[in-house]
Amino acid sequence: MNQPQSPKICRCLRPTCRFHFPASPHQVPPTACPKCGGPLEITELPYNGLPVPSQAAAPQPEISVLLDNLRSAHNVGSIFRTADAAGIAHLYLCGITPTPDQPKVAKTALGAELRVPWSQTWNAVDLINEEKARGAQIWALEGGPNAQPLFAQTLLPTAAPIILILGNEVSGVDPNLLALCHQVVYLPMLGKKESLNVSVAFGIAAYYLCFLAVQ
Repeated sequence: MNQPQSPKICRCLRPTCRFHFPASPHQVPPTACPKCGGPLEITELPYNGLPVPSQAAAPQPEISVLLDNLRSAHNVGSIFRTADAAGIAHLYLCGITPTPDQPKVAKTALGAELRVPWSQTWNAVDLINEEKARGAQIWALEGGPNAQPLFAQTLLPTAAPIILILGNEVSGVDPNLLALCHQVVYLPMLGKKESLNVSVAFGIAAYYLCFLAVQ
């Protein structure tokens, strides 16, 4: 079986440039420096794939995520990719949140949309009422006077499944959903900005919760 080829390292030989970049094995090798047009050296030393060891244990309690009225297909695709990496059990795509049927979601998810179970519904409040009645713990990643710092939270292995809610990039989490939450958590901001991109914030929260859930 053929091993996948890796990008090779290219270097511009002009002393005033010295541009250093990878050349894809799936494209015609460059014949000149794309920065200055100078001569190139293409080494035989490829970039090596350095896999990260997998975590065998699934998070306990089970963690799912609800995306309520997200606008950006790129954010949704990024969340799919992180959800796969962090062992998220399910993604609920609610309201106007783009689904993997949209090419921009699949382009950013890079196949994770095929591995993470997901479902689509128009009304997140109805869904959360149903899941809460089944015993799920409802969390939201949001600010406000009732929010607690995420990194102060602990989980019990016997706890009920958790659904973490992420809200719209501009308006945040629907107040009707916040009213149904058992816990509202926030990421401390150490700079001048008051929030992070939703997919970045999700990545931090997902890994922290899943780290707690596999201990």
